[in-house]
Amino acid sequence: MTAAVLLCPDLSLASSQLTGLVLGIQSTKTLTIRPFEPLERDMLSIYNMVYESMIVLDDNYLPQGCLAESWEESGGGKTWTFHIRSNLTFSDGTPLTAHDIVASAEYILAKASDENITDHGFYANLNYYVSSISAKDDYTVVIRAKRKCYTLLYQMTFPVVPASQVNADQPLGSGPYRIEEFHAGDYLWLQANTNWWKAQPAVREIMVEFHETAPAVIESYEYARVDTIFTRSIAGAQYKTGTASITMSYRTNQLECLYMNNGSEELTPEVRKAIRYVVDRSKIVSNVYSGLAEPTNFPFYPGTWMYNSDLDSSFTRNPDEARRLLAEAGWADSDSNGILDRIDSEGKLHNLHLSFYVYEEPDNDVRTEAANQIASQLAEVGISCKVEPLTMANLRERLSSGRFNLALVSFAMDVSPDPGFMLMRGNTGNYCRYKSTKMNELFESLRTKVTQEEYRSKLMEIQQLFYEDCPFICLYYRTGNVITRHMYTTCRDVREYELLRGIESYKE
Repeated sequence: MTAAVLLCPDLSLASSQLTGLVLGIQSTKTLTIRPFEPLERDMLSIYNMVYESMIVLDDNYLPQGCLAESWEESGGGKTWTFHIRSNLTFSDGTPLTAHDIVASAEYILAKASDENITDHGFYANLNYYVSSISAKDDYTVVIRAKRKCYTLLYQMTFPVVPASQVNADQPLGSGPYRIEEFHAGDYLWLQANTNWWKAQPAVREIMVEFHETAPAVIESYEYARVDTIFTRSIAGAQYKTGTASITMSYRTNQLECLYMNNGSEELTPEVRKAIRYVVDRSKIVSNVYSGLAEPTNFPFYPGTWMYNSDLDSSFTRNPDEARRLLAEAGWADSDSNGILDRIDSEGKLHNLHLSFYVYEEPDNDVRTEAANQIASQLAEVGISCKVEPLTMANLRERLSSGRFNLALVSFAMDVSPDPGFMLMRGNTGNYCRYKSTKMNELFESLRTKVTQEEYRSKLMEIQQLFYEDCPFICLYYRTGNVITRHMYTTCRDVREYELLRGIESYKE
């Protein structure tokens, strides 16, 4: 990486104030800078330093104004009006107006609705919320909503580029940094944007060095070729106990779940709840993921305003209660072979043996190991499982056809706190075949709430019903580590896709 050294020889601590940062990430797919179509998750954290949005999410995961300084809704959420700041420019000094925001959104919406392509873009869910978007004038954006609710604000976090550059490579941005140089597979050099509408960043430069593999990123840090790395590798956990590094745990949007086929004869509500009482998530997180996961009882991140912490005590592991529920469902070990059984509808002895499928990521057997630990825990109460790793395509086929009992699945949760795709009857992620008229009604009501207070109240009801029905088990959100020699942010909520958030305002 000699080019990086020559370009930025002083990315170090020239004084007590951090003025530059050398960042190492894995990147092999990003050949051009396309902020609407990111191909690698860590590149999103870079893009968020260059491109801004109407709304940002604060440390409490609540919407705050960025390009938009205020907004209001009317007609019960049918119309949303955003008032854009008047002093905005792109990094070359040209004005940023409502027309640029509209053009950026329309590019996203057009791609999301294009039936001739399979990849509809990272921000495609905007299409579920926006019916139309227009500029009333240079500083007013008007949106007609499809989904008339509070979470429309979360969809306003898409990047904004000049209207003339929506389909261009490396378009201009309005953020705290601008792209000085980019060489695919080698490096990306960011410099402070002197035309930024806020105070100039004290950290003037960010050099991003690309690596082909995750181990290469860690090695680069070990040999002090970079100051900071982002990693979800288990090997990165070793730095949590080091004295020469600062480690910040960050949360990802990857939710791991144990899906249970509600249509299976064996998986009655009592058996599903028994399984919930047996699975020890904390043990799996510790033994398999070296702490790089956060246990959760619901499809929301713990500790946020969306999460119903009042129900946490109801999820305490209790194998004895699991055995009681299994006995209540008619299961007993009549032949003393360690596996529960009962007489089936044909009068034959039927063992409680469940198929258990898992998709394994290439070069990473951690999820199969997690599935095996779950199977071992279920065996403690007499439930027999056979864990079978599959390709993603084969697992998807099994889920779609309903030919499974248990499956360890992973979802990339959307920025909007709305897991209806997993819980509403017939929706795309409801592979469990969970059917609840009441749950459908709760989500339909949720999607009419336009204030945070009303929306949260309905989320609490949804989580209460999720607990009562136990359609599947939320296990944990994967987490990662920012490992750095220099602290660069005071943000409390460090999260994936925004891992550099706060560097633009950091001062020691």
